[in-house]
Amino acid sequence: MLETNNSKVLPRDINSEMEQSYVDYAMSVIVGRALPDVRDGLKPVHRRILFAMNELNIVHNKPHKKCARVVGEVLGKYHPHGDTAVYDALVRMAQDFSMRYTLLDGHGNFGSIDGDAAAAMRYTEVRMDKISQMMLADIEKETVDFRLNFDESLEEPWVLPSKIPNLLVNGAAGIAVGMATNIPPHNLSEVIDGAVSLIDNPELEIKDLLTTIKGPDFPTGGIIKGKEGIKNAYKTGRGVIKVQGEVKYEKLNNGRTRIVITELPYQVNKARLIEKIADLVRDKKIEGITDLRDESDRNGMRIVIDIRKDAYHQHITNLLLKHTQLQQTFGIIMLALVDNQPKVLNLKQVLEHYINHQRDVITRRTKYDLKKAEAKAHILEGLKIALDNIDEVIKTIRGSASAAQAKEELINRFALSQKQAQAILEMRLQKLTGLEREKIDSDYKEVMNQITYFKELLADTGKIDGVIKEELQQAKDQFGDERKTRITIDEQEIEYEDLIAQEDVVVTITHQGYIKRIPLSAYKRQKRGGKGVTAVGSKNDDFVEHLYITSSHNHIMFFTNKGVVYRKKVYEIPEGGRQARGTALVNIIPIDKEERITAVVPIKEFKENNYLFFITKHGYVKKTQLTDFDSSRKNGLIALTLGNEDELISAKLTDGKQEILIGSVLGQGVRFKETDVRNMGRTARGVKGINLVNKDEVVDAVIADPSYDLLTVTTKGYGKRTKVDEYRTQTRGGKGIKIMNLTDKNGQLASLKAVKESEDIMIVSNKGYMTRQEVKGIGIFGRTTQGVRLVRLNKDEKVVAVARVVTEEEDEE
Repeated sequence: MLETNNSKVLPRDINSEMEQSYVDYAMSVIVGRALPDVRDGLKPVHRRILFAMNELNIVHNKPHKKCARVVGEVLGKYHPHGDTAVYDALVRMAQDFSMRYTLLDGHGNFGSIDGDAAAAMRYTEVRMDKISQMMLADIEKETVDFRLNFDESLEEPWVLPSKIPNLLVNGAAGIAVGMATNIPPHNLSEVIDGAVSLIDNPELEIKDLLTTIKGPDFPTGGIIKGKEGIKNAYKTGRGVIKVQGEVKYEKLNNGRTRIVITELPYQVNKARLIEKIADLVRDKKIEGITDLRDESDRNGMRIVIDIRKDAYHQHITNLLLKHTQLQQTFGIIMLALVDNQPKVLNLKQVLEHYINHQRDVITRRTKYDLKKAEAKAHILEGLKIALDNIDEVIKTIRGSASAAQAKEELINRFALSQKQAQAILEMRLQKLTGLEREKIDSDYKEVMNQITYFKELLADTGKIDGVIKEELQQAKDQFGDERKTRITIDEQEIEYEDLIAQEDVVVTITHQGYIKRIPLSAYKRQKRGGKGVTAVGSKNDDFVEHLYITSSHNHIMFFTNKGVVYRKKVYEIPEGGRQARGTALVNIIPIDKEERITAVVPIKEFKENNYLFFITKHGYVKKTQLTDFDSSRKNGLIALTLGNEDELISAKLTDGKQEILIGSVLGQGVRFKETDVRNMGRTARGVKGINLVNKDEVVDAVIADPSYDLLTVTTKGYGKRTKVDEYRTQTRGGKGIKIMNLTDKNGQLASLKAVKESEDIMIVSNKGYMTRQEVKGIGIFGRTTQGVRLVRLNKDEKVVAVARVVTEEEDEE
């Protein structure tokens, strides 16, 4: 120890000193500034603001007061920190986009979701919101402990009584030393229902509470994707949830679709989001957006994004979710102070601590009320004694020389206490009237009933729990509301197709490359020769070129004329109305401008010993194992190598043991065994399937199954059924035989299909009309006949596609 003139210096190890000082600082930040208390969900600054405003009587039904006055009161009496810290906390408590249930009612500019700062405290005004008075209810009844303020001149509460579970209801965020908390807000009705159910059954597990408390409920709405993060947070106190904004689509009269954002993820700055979208458009990271504007007003948020007519709105939305804060994660850390110690809590523990706090509050309030009631009963008993002996009381008082002597005489003569005697001396003469006597008796009876009730309440914890439930229900009735945040399935947690109804659909592709998916039920079956209904709106000479019937859950493989294959799920194809044009294929698969879809094969699953059999325009064929295509690349896979000016015409799913029948535009066909074609690699060219002459081209090919009939349809709407056995098996690569007698009357061959009598077919014209017919209504003719008229066509109209319907038949309406 060193001694100086006026003091003593004690030597101390610097490591120990630094360690102790840092721990003291850390605990000061943790307990005194950054973390909320599990009981009332408030940090000290928020608690002091509410308490100071309550002391100033700036309540919900009184006029607003300047924020500067409130800040000065809090700084001067309770919170010895900067005025900015207090005002920022005050402002946030009044922002409806920050607090799920605002605790303060602000008047003036309190900032915006665009990130605008609040006006200076000298301009803004504030008062307590109605719900915040629930936080302070009964604080005057010794329900909570008080402590000395920073200069020990006043007292402030350690915690507020808090009749609402504010920690979960409004959440909390804070960064302390070495730890942080980030508790999301919740729906008050759900939290109260959860608390009540836990009071009724303390053995409830967290999974049971999840049936009541669905998840966070943000003031800005939005959508929570998936429940896994919620479950983790509620079970362990930590979890990550994915939150995205609410996106809606508006169909315009000109056929365009508009993207409208009406809600944002919690704490996302709207102005910065719009700026980010504009940057992405300028940098060409998102293409197809033609206009971006903010139409938000006092009625709500509205960010409008106009897109090109050929752009797919869902594709652009996915890009926005990926590259902007329209979708972001929220890390939940349920850290709060429990007995001044920071602890990470699960959902049940948070509710248990709140319920225990309420039990303590109700118990202390009841003891306070009991003490007050017993004191009142004691006084009333004295008044009753005085009224019963009023003449002697008056005589005693008149005979006393002073008030002190009169008080002493009353105590001695009537066995009264000091308080009773004093009350008698202060009693007015009006108490002697009959009505006043009756009122004293009535008051005494009422007070005795209250005393009985309070004692019973204190003796029975079940009754205390009943009071808690009753008061929580009152809070729910007064402040409860519907959820703002929706909770939906996260595609990464479950298979997305589990959410899609499995149904039969029609997939159409137009000549100019527009595709859509339509429920098969949208079409009614018609008689042979009917005119049909519009399947797609025609525009600029566009027409339906391909039509396929499949299930919404199947894979769909798109083969282009260049021999490239792309793979999608059927439900990924946008659904459209019957007369809608559809969505440009370039928005679904990245095909080049020179490419067009020439074959589509629905695949349920990629099995061993299954093959894809390819036929080209020049008559080449190739067989490749299906498993060679069990991969999905964004830019597609090479399905086969093509010769000069050759194109892929058809692709068939087989087991490798079938017979193939190829048909040409000029009506020639060849039937051969699939085993005549060896298995080849994915990039092979193939071998000759049919020898074409006179500039003939392959139009289609089918699997030659004897249990099916061969349906041939011409460009002028004629068709017939022929038994497959009429087409004898030949050697691959020959010229083949005539499969239909073609003339100027019936035109060239447009399609050939293998059909059964129980099935229906759909015939599509280049004008966009579609006719559904029963196969049994089409006659069976010989191989070289012309056929009969199947559909009436207008001038310049021709058949471009035919498809089999292989689903359950529909009744004709």
